[in-house]
Amino acid sequence: MLGAHPLLQGPGAFGENLYTRGLTEADVCLGDRWRVGDALLEVSQARQPCWKLNERFARADMARQVQTSRRTGWYYRVLQEGDVWAGAPMALQERPFPQWTVARLLDALYAPELDLERLRQWLALPLPPSWQRLAQRRIDSGVVEDMAPRLDGPQAA
Repeated sequence: MLGAHPLLQGPGAFGENLYTRGLTEADVCLGDRWRVGDALLEVSQARQPCWKLNERFARADMARQVQTSRRTGWYYRVLQEGDVWAGAPMALQERPFPQWTVARLLDALYAPELDLERLRQWLALPLPPSWQRLAQRRIDSGVVEDMAPRLDGPQAA
């Protein structure tokens, strides 16, 4: 997809502040609680690429490529503060929503057609308020919003 882009030579190319090897969106679930070093983290949502990636990588289609790949990453919330260091051990502590992988969340988020049942299931998940509002807006309007402004930048609006 990207080839040998110089930004990809090390961690942090996409703005991540915690980098792991071996975990993918298919392996990680919403609500997963991970002990990382002395800290306890919880997966709170998938990342959504935006037009700023286009600028960072000097590629007009970068955000769209990342979204299409479904390799967007995810966010953690800190449940228990503690020291985290390079090479810190990482262990899954709890998985309350094993059926809701980050990959499944992304498939629901980026589906071009509405899946009202899946959106109603979203409303019962511990997703951030912005994701709850998005699901409710789609249910109420019957429309999947235009993603071009997020992916292509302010000029697309």
